[in-house]
Order: sequence, then C-alpha cells, then structure tokens
Amino acid sequence: MADIEQQLAALIALPAAALPAEWQMVYKTPAPRLPPDLLRRGIAYRLQERAYGKLPARIAREIAAAGRRKRPEVSPGTRLVREWNGRTIDVIATEEGMLWEGRTYSSLSAIAREVTGTPWSGPRFFGIGKHA
Repeated sequence: MADIEQQLAALIALPAAALPAEWQMVYKTPAPRLPPDLLRRGIAYRLQERAYGKLPARIAREIAAAGRRKRPEVSPGTRLVREWNGRTIDVIATEEGMLWEGRTYSSLSAIAREVTGTPWSGPRFFGIGKHA
C-alpha cells in the first residue's frame, strides 16, 4: 500500500511537461490532449486500479449516475418569465406540467422550442441554473 501512496505523491510532484510520457507508460497509448490536472487524475486512477483492482460494476454505475448532470427542479407554483424578441413568456409550474397561454406542456424545453422554433434547453432558456 505504501508503494501506491509513494507513486501518487510522485505523480503530484511530476512537472506538467512529463505527464504525457507518464500517461504513455501507464496506459500504453499516447496521452490525450487534456489539461495537466486531468492527466494527473487519469494516471492516478490507473495506478490505483492496478494497486486495488477495478471498481465493482455496480459501484462504477452508481458513480457514473451521480456524476450526470441533474435537471433543475421547478416546484409547482413557480412562475418563470422570459422576454423573447419583444414577447413576454410567462410560465407557471403546476403539478401536471408547465402552464403557458392556457396549455400545459410536459417541460420547459417544449415551451422554449415552441417559442423559438428551434430546440432549446428549457432551463437554460428561462435562466434556471444550478441554484434553482
């Protein structure tokens, strides 16, 4: 175990210019064009995988699922207002969906698509970010 800890400590101290060669040695393929921090993380992952073994498939799936971007939730009763080309788009979230101009839509994206005529991310169109 001390060996992997030493390898990881050495990896942290490795100059950025040396990381592609280290990647080549660890993965046996040329390093991808990534920032040094990501190369270090990839190399560290492989070193730990060699030392401790691969993650069980179930755990790997859970980690991948946790890393996926979560859609912002809009609580029923929330009112979203957006100006688009001089037009006011006023939407109210309900238990059934998004209410706009007397019609209920399944999502904000459906409304954004109808307003703009092109595919849009509804949350992005209405300015809903991570902090919604």
